[in-house]
Amino acid sequence: QVQLVESGGGSVQGGGSLRLSCAASGYTYGTYCMGWFRQAPGKEREGVAAIYTGAGSTYYADSVKGRFTISHDNAKNTLYLQMNSLKPEDTAMYYCAADLVPECTRWGEYNYWGQGTQVTVSS
Repeated sequence: QVQLVESGGGSVQGGGSLRLSCAASGYTYGTYCMGWFRQAPGKEREGVAAIYTGAGSTYYADSVKGRFTISHDNAKNTLYLQMNSLKPEDTAMYYCAADLVPECTRWGEYNYWGQGTQVTVSS
């Protein structure tokens, strides 16, 4: 059974930084896609960043390029999202997800999800 547990959310002022972590367990495949998604109140969930754990290829939504960095520690089986230069519009519940998908940016095809961690950015 795949389990994903996020941590690291919190409240920060605009321009600040946070690092999210997602501890994964129970995945039987050696390499797969992992991603960070977010959902703000009244908005649809959106894919923010993804990584292929094999080659380490990364993908970012335009809204976070240059500010967010996704990474994966294979030894710890932990996914990270370093978020810098945070803006109030980054405020959302952030979710970690994983799956074997043909392309890591097929945001709608992830089937394994964490419980989410709240990020709040004040102006």
